[in-house]
Order: sequence, then C-alpha cells, then structure tokens
Amino acid sequence: MMTKHLTLAGLLAAFTSVPVWAQSVDPQGLEIIGAPVDGKMGFQPGVTQLATDLQWLDGMILVIIAIITLFVTGLILWVAFRYNAKRNPKPASFTHHTPVEIAWTIVPILILVGIGAWSLPILFRQQEIPVADVTIKATGNQWYWTHEYVDEGFGFDSYMIGAPALGGENMKTPEVIAQLEAAGYSESEWLLATDTAVVVPVNKTIVVQVTGSDVIHAWTIPAFGVKQDAVPGRLAQLWFKAEKEGVYFGQCSELCGIAHAYMPITVKVVSEEAYAEWLSRAKEEYAGILQPLTVASAD
Repeated sequence: MMTKHLTLAGLLAAFTSVPVWAQSVDPQGLEIIGAPVDGKMGFQPGVTQLATDLQWLDGMILVIIAIITLFVTGLILWVAFRYNAKRNPKPASFTHHTPVEIAWTIVPILILVGIGAWSLPILFRQQEIPVADVTIKATGNQWYWTHEYVDEGFGFDSYMIGAPALGGENMKTPEVIAQLEAAGYSESEWLLATDTAVVVPVNKTIVVQVTGSDVIHAWTIPAFGVKQDAVPGRLAQLWFKAEKEGVYFGQCSELCGIAHAYMPITVKVVSEEAYAEWLSRAKEEYAGILQPLTVASAD
C-alpha cells in the first residue's frame, strides 16, 4: 500500500524528517546535472535524445528567425533611405508587382514546409510511446507528487524538502538546510530537492503515466525534454531514456494554487545495479514486500 500523508502527524513527518532509508542511492556520488545555474542562459544539458532533438530544433528555428529579422530590418532601412521624399520627390503610381508578390508568397511557404519537415519527426518521436522497461504513474496533488511503480506494486509521496505548508514564510531554516545536507544536497538545491526521489536506471526506457487528483498540474524535467499536463480524470503518457547518471530536477509547470512554486520533482538516474538494489529496499519499505536474504557461502 502506498504511503499516504493524511494526518497532521504524517505531514509533520514529511516536512521535518530526512529522506527514508530506501531513498538513499548514494546521493553524494551522483552528479547534479539537471539544475538551473545562477547567471547562466540557455537550456540545461540534454541527456536524452528527445532533449537533444528539441534543443537542436530550437537553435535551427532561431537561426531562421534571425535571418528573416535581419533581412526585413535591412529592407525597411533601405526603402526608408532610397525612397524618402527628398530622394524620391515624385512617387511611383503602380499598385502591383507580380514577381515580388509571387516571391513573398512562395518563400514563406517553403520556409514553413522546411520547418515542418524537421519538427514533425521530433514531435512523432515524443508522442509514440515505446515499450517500457520501467513504468511509473505520477499523480499531481496540491502540492506534492505521488509516484507509483506500476509493475512493482509500491509508491510514495514526494514533498519538497522544507515545504511551506507548516513552515510559514521563513522556510529555509537551519533545520531545513540540515535536511538538505543529510539527503546529499547543498543549500543551493533548496526549492528543487524532494524528500523522496524518483529513481530510474540509466539507458532504459521509462514511461511515465501522468494524471492529477485535484487540479491541473504538469510533470516536467527539462534535461529530459519532457513535459506533460496532469489533468484530473485523464491519464497521459510521456517517455524518456536518460543517457547519463545523475540527479535531475523539474517543477510543476501549471499554475495550481498558492503553493504551486513548492512542488518540485527530483529524479535520480543510477546504474542498473544500483537501481536493482534500491528497488529491493523500496519494495520492503513502501509495500512491505520482504526480500530474500543473500547468504554468502563460506570457503
């Protein structure tokens, strides 16, 4: 049965305790990759093919837009200079120029067709859900996430470390900083790290089923190139295959109420061996499924 925080005691435990032991996947040994960096611009490092494709598409369209903008700006300046009243006191009286009209119709069509030819395969790659190695159901709640490992029979709730529900305005207290450090994070990861993280194996296809329990939320990990609205009563899907081990952060990306800014998502991508070890502990911790003991034989 999934962990549910339905009482005040449960809420206090969620906000004041360090992450449970089943979540410890040696956080100090994982590089924090998918996080915003102060003073930087641009995308987070893309660690999936989806993210790489989207970033390439964005750059390509930016180049096209820049060329069009420079061309139109230059044309306006040239016309303003060449055909002002001083240089052209007697304006022309014609109303049509067929070659120009054909050009400004055909050229934009070709540009749009080219953009579509590049972007549609990327869109299809996002929307065609492959066979999953791991299936996770993510349910958005006000204001935390519930993650269920569908094929493994367990799930857990993920709250922001130092969530504001009981902390008032001054949330980043010494106690919260201590919780962050105990979980393997630094003070700079406040507002990003959760008390329980989604753990997935590297180079495996992960399918996330996304829904909401109350209002519309959105499950987003920028470094994976995924974003999906969590709509109550509907079950949507996204997928990713992370190519690099590390810690990645996301946020709810639909305005969902007063604490919208305080429901982050933490995903740890680990080796297959570390994932198998974590999975065994998590089954026992969250579902009460006792795992067989491994006894080493004596020589």
